[in-house]
Amino acid sequence: MRCFFRQFLAELKAAMQDKGVLMLWLLAPLAYAFFYPWPYSREVVQQVPVAVVDADQSSLSRQIIRYTSASPQLEIHVLPSESAAQHALWRGEIAGYALIPKDLKRDVSRGRPAAIAILGNGSYIMLNKTVLTGFASAVGTVSAGIEIRKLQAAGISARQANIIREPVTLAAAPLFNRNEGYGSSLVPAVAVLILQQTLLMATAMFSATLRERHALNANAGQWLARICALGLPSALVGLFFFGWLFWLQGYAHGGNLIGSLLLLPPFTLAVAAYGCLVGLLLGERERVLYLLLASSLPLFFLSGYAWPANALPEPLQYLRWLSPSTPAIHGSVLLNQMGANARDVLDYLATLALQAITAFVLLCLAAKKQAVNPKNT
Repeated sequence: MRCFFRQFLAELKAAMQDKGVLMLWLLAPLAYAFFYPWPYSREVVQQVPVAVVDADQSSLSRQIIRYTSASPQLEIHVLPSESAAQHALWRGEIAGYALIPKDLKRDVSRGRPAAIAILGNGSYIMLNKTVLTGFASAVGTVSAGIEIRKLQAAGISARQANIIREPVTLAAAPLFNRNEGYGSSLVPAVAVLILQQTLLMATAMFSATLRERHALNANAGQWLARICALGLPSALVGLFFFGWLFWLQGYAHGGNLIGSLLLLPPFTLAVAAYGCLVGLLLGERERVLYLLLASSLPLFFLSGYAWPANALPEPLQYLRWLSPSTPAIHGSVLLNQMGANARDVLDYLATLALQAITAFVLLCLAAKKQAVNPKNT
């Protein structure tokens, strides 16, 4: 144990003396921690510029415009024609528009079907969703009021008319992300990927440097001490992420802090072993950065968090479990944001442990082979 601890401290000191490794190890994740959540600080998209084209010019159309103006989601501009609205949409001045048809009030008064066309810019999904839901809510409220007034005119009381109009009420209560914010959904998962990618690049650079210097004569115990030393700072940064940072940003946190502590060691050990193996195989610091920088976005999509895993092509559904970020993201969100028990994430913990062991065995074999034949590329 004394030899292990001595080797651990030596590797930790050597890594901290490498400025490139130190920057990726500590400075990059801390910088990401503050700047990545910043654009999502408003959480919910509001005051999206939209237009209304009122071809009816009636009291009903004006009521619809008033209700739409009251929505915090939309910022209303009344335009004289559909052509003007289309040109504003093409120029990017609005994200969508509603077309109130001529004779809308007359058709409603006579009991005829009436429709208001709502057109949104589908190329920008967040804005498009806000446009459609904002208009739909306003028009739905006006429509419900019309129906209730008709029932009252037929001699039904206001209370009974409301019951007939909505016999089953919906009580929606979002859990774990109460304001349904984009940042609260995205940042806790991306934080895990940030930890992985920065640690992966740092350890791969460190391992590649060892190969460049032909300093690979180490046994399995020395490699284990090296991996533990390289993974320790990222584990500490992970504690900072899961605790203080999420609290500072106002995200759900601390649901099961003990469980999160259990997740970090196998995750950081698996990533450190992967990084050392990649650096050993590639053998050049620059080549390591080229490869790993390009892998961040694919790995996030493969995790099954940004896009449902069952919607991925079947080969990718299996391939994604080769990356530690896949079990770590889901396990971290379950534990830290949703307060799951440790037994609920045993599969993820077991996957991370298996990844760490497999990568460590492959690393020892690759290092032994490289030490015997250092010119092998």
